[in-house]
Amino acid sequence: MRLIGLALVFALTLGPLIVEAQQTGKVPRIGFLFFGSLGPSRELDAFRQGLRELGYTEGQNIAIEYRFAGGRAERLPELATELVRLEPDVLVTPGTPASLGGKRATSTIPIVFAGVADAVGAGLIANLARPGGNITGLTSISAELGGKRLELLKEVAPKASRVAVLYNPTDRSNVLVLKELQKSAPALGLTLQPLEVRGPGGFEGAFVAMTRQRADALFGAAGLLTTEYRKALVDLAAKRQIPAIWGERQFVEAGGLMSYAVDFYDRFDALPSTWTRSSKEPSQATCPWSNRRSTNW
Repeated sequence: MRLIGLALVFALTLGPLIVEAQQTGKVPRIGFLFFGSLGPSRELDAFRQGLRELGYTEGQNIAIEYRFAGGRAERLPELATELVRLEPDVLVTPGTPASLGGKRATSTIPIVFAGVADAVGAGLIANLARPGGNITGLTSISAELGGKRLELLKEVAPKASRVAVLYNPTDRSNVLVLKELQKSAPALGLTLQPLEVRGPGGFEGAFVAMTRQRADALFGAAGLLTTEYRKALVDLAAKRQIPAIWGERQFVEAGGLMSYAVDFYDRFDALPSTWTRSSKEPSQATCPWSNRRSTNW
């Protein structure tokens, strides 16, 4: 059931764009820019499910151009430019880094995304009421969950006073999450120890630093890099015997202790009316946004 929400995002937003392409007598073409690697993923499953619900089969009545960054943020701008040169009818960009890459690459091709922690804070849109530009999709309050995450961590490790925060400074969503954690930490009597990781080669060193700085617990931000290598990070936390809360449920499924996050894969009850209305607007500058609020842990 968790795939239904993301499938609805794609189905209800891509539908009008695909129909418009068909009216010109051509096979609709979608550009799909993904931070992860080629292979099974929830985002791809939801994307394809959404297309099936619209009655489209890849290779028959719709064409899709994929680009995979393999967890490397620096590749996204180049891959976004590649897709734009192909002139697709729409770009699909799950997640903040891919969406930023798409926005920088084009101001004319419609962009649809889901899984963005804070669309306004990330600089993707001007505001929720009138986002502006060529982008529409699904945002959330994920970055604003810092206080609750730290509270849960204190319940598991009540004597903790120093919390390491593992994050990727090149991932805008991670930076926003860190800022929210820093706002909440003092009231809980916690001192944060931010530890930057820019690639998998830095993971071991970050955990060594946690031990050296005597961190009592860990928060691991979910993002382009960390989610791609979640199993390695979860294993390192277990090896170091440090209690950890993660920024996405996928880390728990990889063996992590716990997570508290927005559930992008749950049912989005308000989407049908929202996206039906947006398809009638003259441009995406006036399309309303949905702000996701359900969480899981």
